[in-house]
Amino acid sequence: MIKGILLDSGRVLNHSASGHWFITPNFFDHVNQKTFESLSKKQIRDAFIQGLMYIDKQKVILDKDTEYKHFIRCYEIFLDALPVLKDRDNQAEDLARELVYNPEKYVFYKDARPFLEANKSYKMAVVSDAWPSLRDVFMHADYTKYFDSMVISSEIGVCKPSSMMYQQALTDLNLKPDEVIFVDDRPKNCLGAEKLGIKSYLLSRHWSNYLVHKFKYRQLTVINSLIKITNL
Repeated sequence: MIKGILLDSGRVLNHSASGHWFITPNFFDHVNQKTFESLSKKQIRDAFIQGLMYIDKQKVILDKDTEYKHFIRCYEIFLDALPVLKDRDNQAEDLARELVYNPEKYVFYKDARPFLEANKSYKMAVVSDAWPSLRDVFMHADYTKYFDSMVISSEIGVCKPSSMMYQQALTDLNLKPDEVIFVDDRPKNCLGAEKLGIKSYLLSRHWSNYLVHKFKYRQLTVINSLIKITNL
């Protein structure tokens, strides 16, 4: 009998307000937009990759102040890779502050609240590869009330599909693997949960991904909206 629901955050419950996880709503208050748009997509992508390689090495980040410190370095690396964007000494600090302390950086999908409201009788946990500032996003949007637990990778020291992520959620909810379902947008994360005996739903919101995943991952239940999860 299903008693709980584990949900990923990004691309399941919410998405970046700008369309890019590390370009915040006020990014262009700190970076010249015309100069930025003159750069190639490859230049921008490669610069972000360099910065995020640094972030990925920081396995444990327990609070927002530490998160802010590390994202300063991330944006310094990004700007060093694209020196044409650099125009002042505190630019990386401004970009990092906007990323860490702006709770409106993510927007919740229209089907998120109706799904959570319809399933309030179940215990719920967020299980996300993210940083501590994610908690502010949920609190600001009044979504914290739906969840009994938030398992955030930087606070655990591992990312999905490590079993520790799912096990922490199960421990927090005091439930067994066969008593929960898990929803994620990445096949490897769903497969990781399935190995523990957790029934998983692969959420593919874009039609092209949905069709590919339906064909490629037939062992998983592939859906294109949270409202497709019924009869738990």
